[in-house]
Amino acid sequence: MSLGATFLGGAKSRLLPVSIPFRFFLAGIVFHILMWFALLLAAAEAVDYVGGPGATLGALHFLTLGVFATVAIGAALQMLPVATRKPMPTSWPIRLAFWLYVPAVPVLAHGMASHDAALMTWGGGFAGAGLLLLAFLLADNLRRASDLPLVAAYGWLATASLVALTLLGLALIFDFENAFLPGHAGIALAHAVIAVFGFMGMLAIGFSHILVPMFALSPAPPRTVGKVGFLLWAGALALAVIGALFASAPLFAAGAALGLAASGVYLWTMGWVWRRRLRKHMGLSFGLARLSWALLPASLAVAVAAGFGLAGDRGATLAGFIALWGWLLTFLLAILQRIMPFLASMHAAKVKGKPPLVSELTAETPLRVHAVCHVAALILISAGIAFDLALAVRLGAAAGLAGSLAFAAFAVPITRRLFFVRGETP
Repeated sequence: MSLGATFLGGAKSRLLPVSIPFRFFLAGIVFHILMWFALLLAAAEAVDYVGGPGATLGALHFLTLGVFATVAIGAALQMLPVATRKPMPTSWPIRLAFWLYVPAVPVLAHGMASHDAALMTWGGGFAGAGLLLLAFLLADNLRRASDLPLVAAYGWLATASLVALTLLGLALIFDFENAFLPGHAGIALAHAVIAVFGFMGMLAIGFSHILVPMFALSPAPPRTVGKVGFLLWAGALALAVIGALFASAPLFAAGAALGLAASGVYLWTMGWVWRRRLRKHMGLSFGLARLSWALLPASLAVAVAAGFGLAGDRGATLAGFIALWGWLLTFLLAILQRIMPFLASMHAAKVKGKPPLVSELTAETPLRVHAVCHVAALILISAGIAFDLALAVRLGAAAGLAGSLAFAAFAVPITRRLFFVRGETP
């Protein structure tokens, strides 16, 4: 039996109210548009950005907090109860966390872009409170996930990373004005590593062990290989964070190298699933997913080279861009364009009458436009960073902005049709 059949058994009874996951998804899609617009404005600065407040930091947090955390947490809060067969006891804390967190993200990002300490403090405070509440909700569900030890392990590491990055982020915000931290740059790098590979990376890789087999109609990957991969990722994360905190370039590079080995195990696992899939035509979304898989080891290889001073003056910036925009954003958007029609169809099936099929909810033309624009953005911005070409970054951000609008043109009709079928107001 494929993992998909096992995963979906009785899933409808564990669905959250439809407005909850979709409000997270739609907020993330709005932030996706704002992120590309912010990067377009920050193009000249972004070419060799290595940290500190400014337009690039604002764009970066529209991506990490606005797109990544919003979409990933919205998906995790829905998919974890389905996977663990343990429904959320109540939904009001999720709504509270959403309203604490989501409105605070643009306040924080604008404060970072404009060097406004007050906006950073207020935005960071409310966003931090929302994130910590969401971390508690994830942990509460994970402690009941006895049937999925590997996914739970990734989930626990991601949740612990969410708490750590939130606390470090708040400390960094207060340090901009008060300068009390002993090593701001090292803590900022550790914060970035925990955010990218600890929180988002572990969520993406952990849920890959469920979502990819489910959509591909494949058996679950071997647990033993998955455990080896998890241990490698945990070790890589620890080495890189310690290297960042103690300003040890060799230790940081060693963490990146161990992460490169872990990515090899992960790609082997995804290849194992891919070869055994029953669904042979996986569509455009998995073309993007496979691109993201290739960009994961590429980002780590550049990070290793940068750690040893072999990637030029902008090697660290390039490694960060490939990891964030190349690997994580590409993967997130690939999975989101599968999850939204999938969840919409499941929710619609709870209503009397024939529910719409997933294929009927998927508009292919906007997704093709998005894919072309997204890949063009990755190529142009990577070249702009590598060769110090601000114009290429600006053109790439413009292409990304066009792609984000196309993605919205795919997502909004799904939401409208779902609420129309259910006779509800979004």
